Amino acid sequence: MMLSLFNITLKINGFPIVKAQQHLSEILAIPENEYFDFLEKSKQEIVNFHLQNNTFYQKFIGKTAIENWNEIPVMQKKDLQKPLKERLSKGFPSHKIYVNKTSGSSGDPFVFAKDKYAHALTWASNIYRFGWYGIDFNHSLQARFYGIPLDFIGYKKERFKDFLTHRYRFPIFDLSDAVLEQFLIDFYQKKFDYINGYTSSIVLFAKFLKRRNVVLKTICPNLKVCMVTSEMLFDDDKKLLQTQFGVPIVNEYGASELDLIAFQNPNKEWQVNAETLYVEILDENNNVLPYGEEGRIVITSLFNKAHPFIRYDIGDIGILDEKSTPKKPILKKLIGRTNDVAVLPSGKKSPGLTFYYITKSIIEDDGNVKEFIIKQTKIDTFEIEYVSEKSLTSAQINQIESAIALYLEPGLQFHFIQKKLLDRSRRGKLKQFQSML
Repeated sequence: MMLSLFNITLKINGFPIVKAQQHLSEILAIPENEYFDFLEKSKQEIVNFHLQNNTFYQKFIGKTAIENWNEIPVMQKKDLQKPLKERLSKGFPSHKIYVNKTSGSSGDPFVFAKDKYAHALTWASNIYRFGWYGIDFNHSLQARFYGIPLDFIGYKKERFKDFLTHRYRFPIFDLSDAVLEQFLIDFYQKKFDYINGYTSSIVLFAKFLKRRNVVLKTICPNLKVCMVTSEMLFDDDKKLLQTQFGVPIVNEYGASELDLIAFQNPNKEWQVNAETLYVEILDENNNVLPYGEEGRIVITSLFNKAHPFIRYDIGDIGILDEKSTPKKPILKKLIGRTNDVAVLPSGKKSPGLTFYYITKSIIEDDGNVKEFIIKQTKIDTFEIEYVSEKSLTSAQINQIESAIALYLEPGLQFHFIQKKLLDRSRRGKLKQFQSML
């Protein structure tokens, strides 16, 4: 049987998707009563691999062998803010890895890597979970509410990727009514199977539909489901989406450096990915908490050999449900991950995650900028507070301001404030964007 375009694209780029899907199927077939042993074996194997092959992790651990899992120190994002080449395992040169940058949504950006097999497993996991709702990446047309690079090469590259992966992108930098009106026309004209994208952007579209008294399913009958990601989905917003879209709303929780972490299953449970990840809930002293108690979400990537993510504190707070099992953990509650919407002088509304694309211009592989937050203090005025070893240069500031004018609008005032520490919430989490209006 011939591979379809999406699978072919992965294969051409060196991601062994067929092998990964077979491996995932084998993991899924492990019985519940054997699953604890599978996790223990996988955890031990990935730790041993990095202790033997990763100089960065050897120094981080400070010993050559680990006997007790709970002795392994928790890895913070700041631990990874050093050049990527210093963090890679032996045997993983640039052509054997997938490299990307974290969004900095927690205020702690860094560059990361996965080996290509681990990244193929990420795609296999995505394909499996989206399949719960009848979505086939090779054939289902996605209405994608995400940002897009606005430089010529980056824009064309992303559009080509959209073509290969059967996606039609709705850029979210401008969500004024005139733009949303065009979005609506596209839903009249195209046979979308599903919606996927940032929560705040999709909620703004649903509010527009409510004002227009339109239910999306009635004008786009192919529509099956809507998946929201990257930001908190509140109950009122979920009800709004269900009403205005007329399809199930699925809550997705993931991290680019890891995988899908949790995905709402058809029984409306927020099912944790226990196939490629191991998720723990820890207290402030790094003690493992029992199911039902609130704590820090700490995650181990079980198959990423290129770069260690072992007991990695993702920066979120959550609760695993009391009915969780090793094979089927259920995320009862996720606390945090909210983003405000910026309202600009022109009337344009942009979700806080717009700043994800802007802040990429200040993220450097040398890890100079350690943390940053952005505050809107007036309708035309923003502050960027950042922690770094060296002040941003005038050239860097000009680059950021040019990006701001490109992604948002010209004439905005930005003040750059270098600080030793940033103010954090009582849970220790930074909110990347905050509107003070």
